[in-house]
Amino acid sequence: MDKIIIKNLKLFAYHGVHEEEKIKGQNFIFDIAVWLNLDKPCESDNVNDTVSYSEIIYKVREVFVSEKYNLLEKAAQKVCDALFNTFPEIMECEICLKKPDAPINADFDYVAVEIRRKRNG
Repeated sequence: MDKIIIKNLKLFAYHGVHEEEKIKGQNFIFDIAVWLNLDKPCESDNVNDTVSYSEIIYKVREVFVSEKYNLLEKAAQKVCDALFNTFPEIMECEICLKKPDAPINADFDYVAVEIRRKRNG
């Protein structure tokens, strides 16, 4: 199975358990991998035969900023569900959602969750 990868997609949104996070917002970073068959676009060289990474980014942004979630887990699942619903070619999805500015009194690069889902059916 082939894969499309998007690394370090930076988005600003209003997610978090603390009310201040939902008011001020903060930066988030996505690493996304989707598995699908790329035989046809490899042969045709036609963007209409693949899932465009720009369309994936557009969908991720649309879903991620449309609501406010408490948990990274929920936000990552919503993005994964949207990718499956929008792109029937995608058979598997892996999302690592990083929160580099989490309001924790500690020295760290980021906190994150990573989920990997296969299409049902």
